[in-house]
Amino acid sequence: MDVRPGLDSAVAEVRRAVRAALQALPEGATVIVALSGGADSLALAAATAFEAPKRGIRGVAVTVDHGLQDGSAEIAATAAATAESLGLSARVVRAVVRAGGGPEAAARDARYEALDALAREVGAAAILVGHTLDDQAETVLLGLARGSGATSLQGMAPVAEREDGCRILRPLLEIRRATTHAACAAQGLDPWLDPHNADPRYTRVRVRETVLPTLERELGPGVAEALARTAAQLREDAEAFAEMIDEIIEDVVEHAEAGISLSVGVLAANPAALRHRLIRHVVAAEFGQSLTRSQTLDVARLVTDWRGQGPIDLPGCRAARVNGRIEFTAR
Repeated sequence: MDVRPGLDSAVAEVRRAVRAALQALPEGATVIVALSGGADSLALAAATAFEAPKRGIRGVAVTVDHGLQDGSAEIAATAAATAESLGLSARVVRAVVRAGGGPEAAARDARYEALDALAREVGAAAILVGHTLDDQAETVLLGLARGSGATSLQGMAPVAEREDGCRILRPLLEIRRATTHAACAAQGLDPWLDPHNADPRYTRVRVRETVLPTLERELGPGVAEALARTAAQLREDAEAFAEMIDEIIEDVVEHAEAGISLSVGVLAANPAALRHRLIRHVVAAEFGQSLTRSQTLDVARLVTDWRGQGPIDLPGCRAARVNGRIEFTAR
């Protein structure tokens, strides 16, 4: 155990998690710490301020002001001042929240756009965000309720590699929210309590405040941890399937006029789970569209239950069986 005499156990737990995440980064790198001012991000910022200098890593705390609440500018300034008192550089960025979609999704998109822009500006190797095990459990439960597939149920990855080379790191995914609150209290940090996090109009808030506590009360403790373990297991499965797809994709795919095609024989020879993933993968890669399970099964029937049925209209494309191949063509 990495708990020195006098060091609070919650502080030690958060620091260990951040230390492990930073090990994957080169010495001298710059990292962005997404800091809302809440307990999770504040505990993350404090641990980064402590651990980053040991590896010569520069930490920049970024607070995104969405401008959606009264006093948001003052809240952001307070968070930035706290970050500076911890030893981090600090920036406040105003985000533009666009209309359309749900308010939570719109604010999240605006937040990541602002973080991405600043990461490019400072040449950051990673963006650290404060999602906890509780956040992961809520994400999985929401996915289950919506009937989402494995991609959604695998939740958030602890490390998300991106094409621009800047990773998203979530060091606290195995740490409970209660621990981040305890770590802040032990260090004399005063987290901001976002009123949106207690507003029952938001689905995630109802999951957090009502659904998960009810499950814990009726089924016994450990539900959140079990949901997080499920996400990790599904993520491992998804990675394995992705490797299988990479191995066989060239044997399956041929370019067709105005589209792409898949071999019926190869699709039929593979298990349903892989067959369905190949179908979804091709449509996403070629046409930039996501298929529902119902749509995927409709296409799969062209392979496994062929009775001369005609083309199937899908988002952005049409699927048809032609000469032993499933052809996807633009609509």
